[in-house]
Amino acid sequence: MGTDKQSVGLLDTLNMETVRTILTHTYPYPHEHSRHAVIAVVVGCLFFISSDNLHTLIQKLDNNIKWWSMYGCLLGFFYFFSSPFIGKTIKPSYSNFSRWYIAWILIAALYHLPSFQSMGVDMRMNLSLFLTIYVSSILFLLVFHIIFLGLWYVGLVARVAGKRPEILTIFQNCAVLSIACCVFYSHCGNRAILRDKPLERRYSGWFALWKKEERNTWLAKFLRVNELKDQVCSSWFAPVGSATDYPLLSKWVIYGELACNGSCAEPSNGISPIYSLWATFIGLYIANYVVERSTGWALTHPQSVKEIEEVKKKQMKPEFLDMVPWYSGTSADLFKTVFDLLVSVTVFVGRFDMRMMQQVGPWKLLLGPTILRFDDDSYGFNTVERKKVYYAPLYVLTKFSSFFLALIHQAAMTKDDLLYDQFSEKDDLWFDFMADTGDGGNSSYSVARLLAQPSIQIRNSDSVLTLPRGDLLLIGGDLAYPNPSEFNYERRLFRPFEYALQPPPWYKEEHIAVNKPELPSGVNELKQYDGPQCFLIPGNHDWFDGLQTFMRYICHKSWLGGWFMPQKKSYFALQLPKKWWVFGLDLALHCDIDVYQFKFFSELIKEKCILFVLLVQLSSVTSFQVGEDDSVIIVTHEPGWLLDWYWNDVTGKNISYLIRDHLKGRCKLRMAGDLHHYMRHSYVPSDKPVYVQHLLVNGCGGAFLHPTHVFGNFNKLYGTAYESKAAYPSFEDSSRIALGNILKFRKKNWQFDFIGGIIYFVLAFSMFPQCKLDHILQDDTFSGHLRSFFTTVWDAFMNMLGYSFVSSAGAMLLLVAAITFVPSKVSRKRRAIIGILHVSAHLAAALILMLLLELGVETCIRHKLLATSGYHTLYQWYRSVESEHFPDPTGLRARIEQWTYGLYPACIKYLMSAFDVPEVMAVTRSNICKNGMHSLSRGGAIIYYASVFLYFWVFSTPVVSLVFGSYLYICINWLHIHFDEAFSSLRIANYKSFTRFHINSTGDLEVFTLAVDKVPKEWKLDPDWDGEPKQSQQPNHLREYPSKWRAASYQQDPVNTVRIVDHFVIEQTQNSDLGIING
Repeated sequence: MGTDKQSVGLLDTLNMETVRTILTHTYPYPHEHSRHAVIAVVVGCLFFISSDNLHTLIQKLDNNIKWWSMYGCLLGFFYFFSSPFIGKTIKPSYSNFSRWYIAWILIAALYHLPSFQSMGVDMRMNLSLFLTIYVSSILFLLVFHIIFLGLWYVGLVARVAGKRPEILTIFQNCAVLSIACCVFYSHCGNRAILRDKPLERRYSGWFALWKKEERNTWLAKFLRVNELKDQVCSSWFAPVGSATDYPLLSKWVIYGELACNGSCAEPSNGISPIYSLWATFIGLYIANYVVERSTGWALTHPQSVKEIEEVKKKQMKPEFLDMVPWYSGTSADLFKTVFDLLVSVTVFVGRFDMRMMQQVGPWKLLLGPTILRFDDDSYGFNTVERKKVYYAPLYVLTKFSSFFLALIHQAAMTKDDLLYDQFSEKDDLWFDFMADTGDGGNSSYSVARLLAQPSIQIRNSDSVLTLPRGDLLLIGGDLAYPNPSEFNYERRLFRPFEYALQPPPWYKEEHIAVNKPELPSGVNELKQYDGPQCFLIPGNHDWFDGLQTFMRYICHKSWLGGWFMPQKKSYFALQLPKKWWVFGLDLALHCDIDVYQFKFFSELIKEKCILFVLLVQLSSVTSFQVGEDDSVIIVTHEPGWLLDWYWNDVTGKNISYLIRDHLKGRCKLRMAGDLHHYMRHSYVPSDKPVYVQHLLVNGCGGAFLHPTHVFGNFNKLYGTAYESKAAYPSFEDSSRIALGNILKFRKKNWQFDFIGGIIYFVLAFSMFPQCKLDHILQDDTFSGHLRSFFTTVWDAFMNMLGYSFVSSAGAMLLLVAAITFVPSKVSRKRRAIIGILHVSAHLAAALILMLLLELGVETCIRHKLLATSGYHTLYQWYRSVESEHFPDPTGLRARIEQWTYGLYPACIKYLMSAFDVPEVMAVTRSNICKNGMHSLSRGGAIIYYASVFLYFWVFSTPVVSLVFGSYLYICINWLHIHFDEAFSSLRIANYKSFTRFHINSTGDLEVFTLAVDKVPKEWKLDPDWDGEPKQSQQPNHLREYPSKWRAASYQQDPVNTVRIVDHFVIEQTQNSDLGIING
């Protein structure tokens, strides 16, 4: 028995699946290795830099302030460009591309400046060496990967190797490897080490640091740390042996440079330490790749199966999407949203309305070519065909009772598609309302997790208030952003809710509900189901595709996570206990209900309905009718009362007519979303009629935050005065949050670089190059420099208006776009003024950046740091010193050039030219200034403007974000416009809330609004959920811990941080009297 157990454990340990998951990478191989290599290179740089004598470095500093000011400008612009990506994990993405892009053009600019040369650092050799090693490494690794994939294809290596390596990963590893070799060369050189001492003596100096008798010399050793550096270079990283020790490799290596005074008697015989280091790195990469891809084993210590499972659980994280980047210039999803919106507005609105297609009226039954209509005056049925009317008196029912009874049942069944009464017989009811979910996964799941809890306990002063989970969940539209695609519905809506409360075990994601409600087994009617239910109305974002996705995922599916969805149409009426009703209205893109909805709800409110009498008498169908003492809650997506006041418009005329002329004061509460904040306005008692007591907006279900201070002055609806009772966030906090547009716009919207950089380049395009800058450089005073500088900016602006084509056309298009961008609530004159000021700020910034770039290039040209020889300056210099520093007595380089038909040196040559962007820009600029723009060929013009763009883009992107963010801040806080644009840019996931209602035994409606100030960003598997016993057929809403994930920090979990931000009570109507109690 013991032997069997032991053997099973051994097999488990050696199981292939276990072996493959021994080291779980945060990102796929080999990004983790790249990050470790980067860390090692950075540590090595710091060590070697600190090893130089600080006093010597200070003596070598250049005292010319203009060069150091140029350094400051360069480093400042490059820092602000790369700041959004600092701290992010290195992986193939725009973030990673920006890192390498910044490193490329920053180093290409810095190595031309004189201060490094004054400190004794010649970066030309390091750059040349880096590019040479980089090309060699890429070619070598590409050949290796091709051979390895070929071996996998023929079956000589294991199937684990089948995953192809990413080409960007190879480039990244080669770059890190090349940087490491260059760091070593810059501090250790390529000297061949002559070994005339025993090997064991090499470490005596280093280990002397640890001897007790020499501890008193540590300070002296530290002050002479450069001696330690020499020991590291000559001992640790020196190649083992010489070329004569490896006869087979003697013709395939690069040799080291001999350190001897005068001419050396013999050629170098020692292997180059650079070559040795490169070969070591390449060998380690290949070894690790082969071992891991062939067997699944990484170079790490294996763990047991139990330890692996524990590690996997700790590393498990939910697959949440980020907040939608509304200012992304590269998002195909946003372009699709704009296209769908244009198509929906111009084609479908008013022509193909899904609400009309859903309408199967309860009063009209289509029977082939005829329509049977009930006549209220004669208590009979009229058959309408074309223009003829055939009367069917009531006594016909006695002769064809079964036929007409079936028609009446069909009418009742049709009405069941819109009207639900499963909650009407309860003694009390808890239900929830949320809206505008389906944006960021963290925020949507935070709200869904609170909704799913069996109860929420909130400490209120000295007591603890327990709020049970709602039996009903109302969602007020905008279920997924930015458009209602299948991907967004599944990932942004369904996934957070399924994590919060899982669907039943028999649920299938691909299932289509044809005959709703599809009740669970053992439940005969909807009233018997005791689990939470959900009803939803569509928002404007759900209508972008004509409501197709909403119909497929809401009206033809039965489960939203663990919430049961009996809903069949996009609008509905719910009869609740104690004479309470909920009307869920579908506004589509019209901001109003259509005539079919109006007919349905208005006839539901009618005082007398003859057909209902027949239904009750003949078929025992329950009578659905809003009584005189009943109370109604109207749910819409858009808060028309706030938006009409803000835009000075009048919308929702059908809704207003329904409320004022049909409900006549029975509407106690209007709820809406669309605005992603919480606000409640209550009526001010007066002698005027009150059609709606409370107006409530709560769109904090998961989408980005909207401001509240913009709507603080709303005070009237239907002639009744209202006052603000609650706002979340507060008006002061809302105004303070808007400041983030200045400080965080680019950090939140770095995808805007693509648009902003191109706009600025177009504005300054015709101004390149500026050849006459002598007057700026020749002024003696700082004020003179500034005066000449801004005079040149103004001259460039006038020149652009008078002579340029591209820049002036770009400026005019930008002006039209800026004026159009200003909201229509502003007068035309103010819109023009705001647009002109906005464009003027951008144009001035673009011209200033253009002139700064031109001044930098002109200064370097005047000091002969640029444009000294030609496009291939760096390559020509490297070839002149290559044989001296990297001896090649066996002719290896010549053989490689012959074998590659000259491709290898050509690649290095043109790569060096492409790398040296400032030299290319300066040489072409000098040619233009001497011979004119016409002297350039089309290819030369493309090369020049491309080289300018590479630097101008880095300079302009932080500035355009700063100017645009400042514009949004001024508009939202001073002018109270752009409330949507100014806060969607911030992508704030915090300040989330939902509203919980309770119809108590006395018929009063208690209202609690629960909020979470800070949404967690990190989640982990909830051990309580994982450890709770699971029964195969048990509904998940009966679980004590229904949610799968909890916050990584227990104190930040929404269950522990939720609080009440508003509480009030609406009294039940008694004899048509209105009553209100404010909590």
